[in-house]
Amino acid sequence: MLKKAIQFMVISAIAFTFLNVFVKSLHSFSVYQIVFFRSIGSLFFTLPFLIKNKISILGNKKKLMIMRSVFGLASMMLFFFSLKYIAMGTAVSLRYIAPIFAALFAVLFLKEKIKALQWLFFGIAFSGVLVLKGFDNQLEIEGVVFALISALFAGLVYITIRKIGKQDHPVVVVNYFMIISAVVGGLLSINNWINPTGIEWLTFLSLGVFGYFAQLYMTKAMQVGETNQVAPLKYLEVIFTMLLGSIWLDEVYTLWSVLGIGLIICGLILNLSFKR
Repeated sequence: MLKKAIQFMVISAIAFTFLNVFVKSLHSFSVYQIVFFRSIGSLFFTLPFLIKNKISILGNKKKLMIMRSVFGLASMMLFFFSLKYIAMGTAVSLRYIAPIFAALFAVLFLKEKIKALQWLFFGIAFSGVLVLKGFDNQLEIEGVVFALISALFAGLVYITIRKIGKQDHPVVVVNYFMIISAVVGGLLSINNWINPTGIEWLTFLSLGVFGYFAQLYMTKAMQVGETNQVAPLKYLEVIFTMLLGSIWLDEVYTLWSVLGIGLIICGLILNLSFKR
């Protein structure tokens, strides 16, 4: 089951990377409009799938799925805001400090056990955050704050998905998230709506495609694997995003930012290896 969970999370990380690049390229549009298109695009996949396979759209764990959707929406919006201030790789690395929050929540709410050495590894990862903010003068404080709060909500997403477990189909979970996000994003974007033109339409529509597969496979991974084993693999997205950002968007990373990101990744990979 762990091998399957790892495969699912790698696919999710790749899809999230392309989503990050496209969101960053739409910097002239409001975050709420981006959330709206990202959610509507995914609904074109989730709703037909559920109807075709005669799966209940309402599901079983309704309250938990609404909670997961609210946490996910808050995390997504805050992360998109952070991309307006800091480089993609940095924003992703800060947001995916989430496994530390997930581990804490897992202890409190799921009664999972965390060994002392694992907390040391999480400490190494968090030291990377301190290096990023303390020594990289290019970082804007707004982006850092948005990314860290996004990570907190992402940790709650992981735990809620684990709580839902296998009692609901992964697509049902994602569908809840997309419906709530589309409604909220659509309402909040009304006053600042900008009509896309040309290639912007294709970029907006692609958000739903990559977002759907990213969320679907992350949900599958969290349902079949333990939080503390699977969540750290999200950090593959940091590497993919830094590479693609440097090549595609000409993003530049300082030595301090690379060191900080490296500490974050190192700490969580050590935790994964120890857990296995």
